[in-house]
Amino acid sequence: MDVIPPLGEHEVLLLLLQLGLLLLTARGLGELAVRFRLPSVVGELLAGVVLGPSLFGVIAPDFFRAIVPADPQQFHLLDVVSQLGVIMLLIVTGMETDIALIRQKGRSAAMISLFGIVVPFASGFALGQLMPEAFIADPSQRLVFSLFIGTAMGISAIPVIAKVLIEMNVVRRDIGQITLAAGMIDDTIGWILLSVVAGLARGGGLEVGTVAQALISVVLVVGVTLTIGRRVITWLFRTVDNAIGGDMPKVTLLMALALLFGSFTHALGIEAVLGAFLVGIVVGQVKRFGQQTRHIFETVTLGVFAPIFFAASGLRVDLSLLIDPTVLGIGLVVLAIAIFGKFVGAAVGGRLSALNGWESLSLGAGMNARGGIEIIVATIGLSLGVLTQEMYTIILLVAIVTSLMAPPILRYTLQHIPLSDEERERIATDERRETSFIANLNRVLLPTRGGANSHVAGHLLGMLLSDEEVEVTTMSVIPAHFDGDHKALQAAERNLE
Repeated sequence: MDVIPPLGEHEVLLLLLQLGLLLLTARGLGELAVRFRLPSVVGELLAGVVLGPSLFGVIAPDFFRAIVPADPQQFHLLDVVSQLGVIMLLIVTGMETDIALIRQKGRSAAMISLFGIVVPFASGFALGQLMPEAFIADPSQRLVFSLFIGTAMGISAIPVIAKVLIEMNVVRRDIGQITLAAGMIDDTIGWILLSVVAGLARGGGLEVGTVAQALISVVLVVGVTLTIGRRVITWLFRTVDNAIGGDMPKVTLLMALALLFGSFTHALGIEAVLGAFLVGIVVGQVKRFGQQTRHIFETVTLGVFAPIFFAASGLRVDLSLLIDPTVLGIGLVVLAIAIFGKFVGAAVGGRLSALNGWESLSLGAGMNARGGIEIIVATIGLSLGVLTQEMYTIILLVAIVTSLMAPPILRYTLQHIPLSDEERERIATDERRETSFIANLNRVLLPTRGGANSHVAGHLLGMLLSDEEVEVTTMSVIPAHFDGDHKALQAAERNLE
């Protein structure tokens, strides 16, 4: 077999320079956004716009082309790092997801998700049918174009929503969990719709069997992961912790599981981010993956890889095309319909789920953010020949503006949603568990040599750890001349079962 040559020195130089500039600018603008009481994701998204063709490309075009050449292969190297950021951010989101609460609020999440995607999809489809032919790459494929616009309007950006909720410290509240659950359902349906539209664009035709297979695959993957997968992953972390110990092996195992499971879901025709999200949910419930390990992983994700992803997404935006009054006018119409569809859909679903007006507005604001996911959708549409360059820029405009809108609107609406007694008690319980000595125990060694004291110790330990997932090892210390009560020793061990 021929030896594959490594990357050239120039390609490596450009990649390192791009990553350094993106990370530095994203974190700098992110900190600036925080000073203006906005989540850092706002600044991180704008970093790509600043460094991209919209600003840097206009001020210093030659230098811009030297740093960001039009070579697809060079840009794909940056995409690889960005994809790692998406996967890691979805892991963090999964670890912050309360499955018990989502199960409790499942009906509300499903209702909100249904209207949250149907209304914007219908309004986007109608817009596509009325769009001037100059904005359609192939006017003979208006149906495919309309379906694609409907899909783009209906999808939400879970990474953006997740980071906004985490930074605003509301991800564990009821409204945060419902927004995440509804957004994830929306996202899954959106990717299925996108795969159908992509098939139509490639000339494959619309097949009911393909759609049904995708839906069944999603249900099976989620069901198996949260049942059998949970037991397997728990066993893996227990084994690694016992054999090696420390934070590094557990972080390594987490990333390996997310990458492997993401590749598995991607092979099934489901997005890799769904696999990473499910791994995050399961690992978030594993006792051996403690708060300290989680904090290490979150710090690396939110401090390095997530900013690169958001900045790289904005790097594709070219707002100079909006100088044309016609393009700008169509862009504003598309933006208005995109915002209207999500707000109305989520608000209607929220009201039908017995949520009040402020809660419904919060849902609309959260699910309205499109972010990098919308940019990925637009890139797919451009590569398939469905979108013109102008329409591609308009969809990117929707992604940026809706992501900028979400944080301030959420901040305002959440001020009018007081904590319920149930929420306050649950959050206080979670905070106590994070600092509790008993709740953070992983393993306990109980030396015993029989007798009444061993019986009492086993009974007390059994009561303390009755609701905890803790591995207890009993060590029987029996001298050669032991004449104690073997039954007491056995009783102490039974108390731990």
